[in-house]
Amino acid sequence: MKNLETQVGIIGAGPSGLTLALMLEKQGIKSIIIENRSRDYVENRVRAGLLEHNTVEVFDSLGVAERLHKEGLVHHGCYINFNGVSQHIDFEKHTKRQVTIYAQQEVVKDLIQSCEERGIPVLFEADATEIAEVETDKPIIHFTHNGEKKTISCDFVGGCDGFHGIARKTLPKDSYKEYKIEYPFSWLGILAHAAPTYDELIYAYHNEGFALASLRSPVVSRLYLQVDNNDSIENWSDEKIWDQLEKRLGIALNRGEIFEKSITPMRSFMIDNMQFGRLFLAGDSAHIVPPTGAKGLNQAIADINNLAKGLIAFYQSGNEEDLTNYTQKCLARVWRSQDFSNFMTYLCHKQSEEGTFESKLQKSKFDYLRMSEAYQKTIAENYVGLPFEAFV
Repeated sequence: MKNLETQVGIIGAGPSGLTLALMLEKQGIKSIIIENRSRDYVENRVRAGLLEHNTVEVFDSLGVAERLHKEGLVHHGCYINFNGVSQHIDFEKHTKRQVTIYAQQEVVKDLIQSCEERGIPVLFEADATEIAEVETDKPIIHFTHNGEKKTISCDFVGGCDGFHGIARKTLPKDSYKEYKIEYPFSWLGILAHAAPTYDELIYAYHNEGFALASLRSPVVSRLYLQVDNNDSIENWSDEKIWDQLEKRLGIALNRGEIFEKSITPMRSFMIDNMQFGRLFLAGDSAHIVPPTGAKGLNQAIADINNLAKGLIAFYQSGNEEDLTNYTQKCLARVWRSQDFSNFMTYLCHKQSEEGTFESKLQKSKFDYLRMSEAYQKTIAENYVGLPFEAFV
């Protein structure tokens, strides 16, 4: 068995694990990242594509945002439609901030390249099998790599390995409480070689279901349809998808080649404790939000901002206050992200037949959104992301 040693062992080479390693390296703190998937897989895994103002600032501070600024699309607002009636939400007017469209797989490519350039070890196809001794000052990560059993001895463990990873499973069951919602609908998402016919995201409620017009570049469209949880891709021809998108969005679309389509269930999940001993969870390992609010990746980076701050304080001065309070600091923003994601989900999706009490309430919320700048500002400041310092 080969034993490796470092200061912080990180499980997961997604945005959170890679960002943590880079933030620590900037302060001279060493880490090793292990990832159970191949490099090709993580660099091409299609996920979120919207970066909050805060997230872009973090990448700027790490010097990894050159391509992001060159290829990313800055958005100063979005549209929320209700049965063909549209309301623009002006981010710039209400917050002086904006969001950037830049695919998560491109973020990951940039972060991995930066880790390589800065000498941060990233071991791919390295499967963590156990996190041991987390209540001591020398936790041990057991993993297999290239058919060989290995360990990482470290001071702290960053559990950035997603919902199905080993990190959350290592926490004692009685150390946290779970909160979850399974929504009664899913998203059928497509990527298409088609130039978008819209300049900003469109969230659209329609009597036949929700639709979202997003994008990944000036020539690639990312679009979604609300479907039943038991629906199947086989039920959706390309022509049917485009027809429903145009009907629900109320606009004409360029119908390019659809090169990816999938159905994703909508859910909210979180636990109320993100640490145990010297193991700290971040991102999807601790919480999941429906994609309606575009908070998943951004909340993960907010977690990492808190964790890095605590680890840096520990190594520079021995101060453990920020590490002790890590969960408390993260959860304030996690609950805000959960609330906003839940709000946007219920505002925009069809939940009951037209004319019911619930549908009338939904219409009333949209009508209020159109008349109230205060309501518009509330959505804008949550959408672009409240500043890190707002959560103390």
